[in-house]
Amino acid sequence: MDQADIYTGLQDIFRDIFDDDEITLTAATSAADIPEWDSFNHVNIIVASEMRFGVKFRAAELDELKNVGDFVQLVQQKLNGG
Repeated sequence: MDQADIYTGLQDIFRDIFDDDEITLTAATSAADIPEWDSFNHVNIIVASEMRFGVKFRAAELDELKNVGDFVQLVQQKLNGG
């Protein structure tokens, strides 16, 4: 799975969680860009991503993330066995 596929999957997740079909993710998208992105929705994003991509994240990995681009890289790393 390449980064474009991961972005598409994440965009579907974000649109579902935030009930907003207009959300378009970029590498720079962060919680500051989506007003409803609070700690509860953050957990929903993580759980939905784990289910969608068949990976598991550690809290320490998630603490390092600054934006969607970082998250995409982490997902890709997990999918590649990292």
